[in-house]
Amino acid sequence: MRNTLLLMGFGAASLFAQATQSASQPIPFSHKTHFKYMERCVFCHQVQSPDGGMSFPNEAKCMQCHEAIAVKSPAIQTLARYIQKKKPVPWVQIYQLPDYVYFSHETHAARSKIGCETCHGPVAERDVIAKEKPISMVACIDCHRSSGAPLQCNTCHSANP
Repeated sequence: MRNTLLLMGFGAASLFAQATQSASQPIPFSHKTHFKYMERCVFCHQVQSPDGGMSFPNEAKCMQCHEAIAVKSPAIQTLARYIQKKKPVPWVQIYQLPDYVYFSHETHAARSKIGCETCHGPVAERDVIAKEKPISMVACIDCHRSSGAPLQCNTCHSANP
């Protein structure tokens, strides 16, 4: 029994460490700073059809403001170089589900009206984004239970992997 509890403790510590990881991004970006001017996540992040994923912002969208704002900033100069080379910024994805899990931002955010912070934490308050909330099966099932969403396996898992 004691060994089981000890292992469970290590498992929980490991999950917590995974949940608070952050990644070094190719360009420093503060959601806290930008949220003052764009108060909706969908201004920059669009739902991608048909899979329901969310996009990283198009570099041209960033330059709508940054052609005139902070143009001498090394970060904006780096952004401008990506645009000149016609290459997307290689942002590091913080939240990533396994391939065998189906998740649609359209279903969760647009139709169910679940706020982004429910899964991603208070991003608007962050200079650096880290994984703050678990995206484990247990967390998803707990959320589905509390919101009355379907609990059948095929809601999130395809019958044809």
